[in-house]
Amino acid sequence: MTDPLPLPAATIEALESVTTATLTTVLLKKGLRNVWIRGAAPLGEAAGRRRAGRAFTLRFVPAREDLATPASWASPISTRAAIEAMPAGVIAVVDAMATTHAGIFGDILCARMKKRGVAALVSDGVVRDLAGVLSTGLPVWCRGTAAPASVTGLTFVGWQEPIGCGGVAVLPNDVIVADLDGAVVIPAALLDDVVAAALEQERHEGWIMREVEAGVPLPGLYPPDGTTQARYEAWRAAQPKRD
Repeated sequence: MTDPLPLPAATIEALESVTTATLTTVLLKKGLRNVWIRGAAPLGEAAGRRRAGRAFTLRFVPAREDLATPASWASPISTRAAIEAMPAGVIAVVDAMATTHAGIFGDILCARMKKRGVAALVSDGVVRDLAGVLSTGLPVWCRGTAAPASVTGLTFVGWQEPIGCGGVAVLPNDVIVADLDGAVVIPAALLDDVVAAALEQERHEGWIMREVEAGVPLPGLYPPDGTTQARYEAWRAAQPKRD
């Protein structure tokens, strides 16, 4: 299993100021098209604020009757044990094989994650005990809800290993950003470059939006032609320097 790595507070702050739409475009420009976790939609008000954190991965496989039993919940390899290994600030990313008829976590497990300081839960599966999950305040992105327990359709097999979630490869310590548009995976090795490019794109598009609101037509503005780009560069040079 891979040890969880910390994520600097300044990086979290930067990523939580950038939309997932911007991040998908930045990653597209770097050649990565498959970074948006399909099926992971915000659940309730707690998921209304953007979250960023290192990926702490969990993996399920199809249920097998000798393994997927209520007794397995007390096993050393269980969702309970995985939660106790989660450090504060991570985002739990759960490969549930897009299963929608078995809830991977309920209110008690989500409450424990919240107590441990886990930043969010992201999955291509579903949760159970909806009212209780929402009451914990843990931000959740998933496909929805189902009453049956996980063992009715899934077997939990491990954590902090490569997974596939919503059709996307997620490695431990990749970085997840989730907002109202869903959840995006940033490969760990690209993090610094992606953050820098995303902040610049957000600033550039903010300037373009102000131009649109001022009545400037789109041709030559978005995407910018040479004249527009020069105007933007002049505006940027005149801005106060950031620390």
